[in-house]
Amino acid sequence: MSDAFLSSDDFDEQAHQLYNEGRYDEALAILNQGITLYPHAVELHIGRAYAHLAREEYAWARRSFDHALGLDPDHEDGLAGLGETLLKLGERAAAIRAFERILQLGFQDDHELMLQVGRAMFREGLIGPAHRFFDLAASAHPDSPDAAACLGYAAHRLGNDAGSLYWLRRALELDAKFSEARIYLANLLYDRGETEAALHHLERTQPEDHYDELGIWRNIELKKTVYRLPDEDPELTPWLARLSEVAGEPDPIEMLLAEVEAQQGDGSVRDPHQLELFGTLLSELHAMQRKPQQGESHLVMTLAGHSIRGTWDEILLQMKAANREWAHGSLDDFMLSQARRGQAETGVVIPTTDAEAFIRGSAEAGVLRIVS
Repeated sequence: MSDAFLSSDDFDEQAHQLYNEGRYDEALAILNQGITLYPHAVELHIGRAYAHLAREEYAWARRSFDHALGLDPDHEDGLAGLGETLLKLGERAAAIRAFERILQLGFQDDHELMLQVGRAMFREGLIGPAHRFFDLAASAHPDSPDAAACLGYAAHRLGNDAGSLYWLRRALELDAKFSEARIYLANLLYDRGETEAALHHLERTQPEDHYDELGIWRNIELKKTVYRLPDEDPELTPWLARLSEVAGEPDPIEMLLAEVEAQQGDGSVRDPHQLELFGTLLSELHAMQRKPQQGESHLVMTLAGHSIRGTWDEILLQMKAANREWAHGSLDDFMLSQARRGQAETGVVIPTTDAEAFIRGSAEAGVLRIVS
């Protein structure tokens, strides 16, 4: 069909497909043709702006976004793209004003748009504001694993490990095949010294899931340490091959340093449970020393996204009732079972002395979240 018979939507659709395939030069050429025929088509100007942005041509992107917003000042995609471009140009205050305008227009329920804005801010180190937009995305779409994972990444960068554990596990509850969230969780657990829990998650990934050598290195190191595998063990072959693809051939010195890092001064492998056990004893002592406040109500959120309100004891009873496997089991056995499962996946020892200690310990392990 001749270009003269294509509508502006046709040009936009063709360019969009090329953009999604990463063919930005061709998308830009199509958009320029369309704009020649339809100079007032806002979507074509916005598409051209995003193509420039993808090509890291920030000045041209800004010019195109400004032109589009001159035609439609309240176009949400244009405001989001302009804000992202302004962040790249170092104009943070102007970028934030563009993002705030999106909220003023009432688009906080558009979870994809909230994720786009949050990710743009996260990439530029604006972690607190990014967390806010990720939270809006999760509120608009509670079953979005992407929103949950982004909250996990932001919580970790803000120093909230318990919150990060919760949201990353929430993302995996929503999508067990979400390898990016699982790898991030494994690295977080490794950094906390919870190596067995880190291996638990790394073993649920495939070599092709990894695009960064860190997780691959750690998986190799942990397999060699925990299972006493030699370098030539077939179990390590696909991981070493993937490591070569991602980072080149492994350096023997770096391999040696990785093994040294996992050992204590006397040559023995460090025991990540020592500090956890000490922390659990402190939690139990704190729980025993506190005087219970009758009628004190709390709100917790489970990994399944369910809200439970009540006293600590009432919340525990509701958690048990919601689990069909434990409909006729005892509370003590229920707590022990959940504590063992939580420890296997997070490495955190969850106390089971009473309801409060168990729930607070579960929150620290990221098994649930205490809202109030």
